[in-house]
Amino acid sequence: MAKLGGWVAAVTASLALIACTTTGQGGGTAGSGLQPAVAPVGMTVNQGAAYCSRLASLYGEYVGSYGAYLGGDFRGGEAADLDARVAIANCQDGNYAAGIPVLQDKLRDARVTVPPPPAG
Repeated sequence: MAKLGGWVAAVTASLALIACTTTGQGGGTAGSGLQPAVAPVGMTVNQGAAYCSRLASLYGEYVGSYGAYLGGDFRGGEAADLDARVAIANCQDGNYAAGIPVLQDKLRDARVTVPPPPAG
């Protein structure tokens, strides 16, 4: 039985080490600059960053507050829903291709005019 306990401890320690050193989504590198930026089709990375930032700003102004922890201002009113917060976090992490469509949908759902994407 002692051998089994030692084996379980060794496997658990190995899995913890793997989890702590894995890079990519969920690997602890979000926001660290270690992930490459992902631009939407038809946009450069810089255009994706600017457009994503603009959509997040519009969301914060007209739909819901997302707080200083995501770079916004708390203006009172209703808090941003989880999908919008994840989209804003994706934008901040450089995953513009994931963040932009969600923010566009959230703005449309709130009947806010969505600005056109930048011309490529």
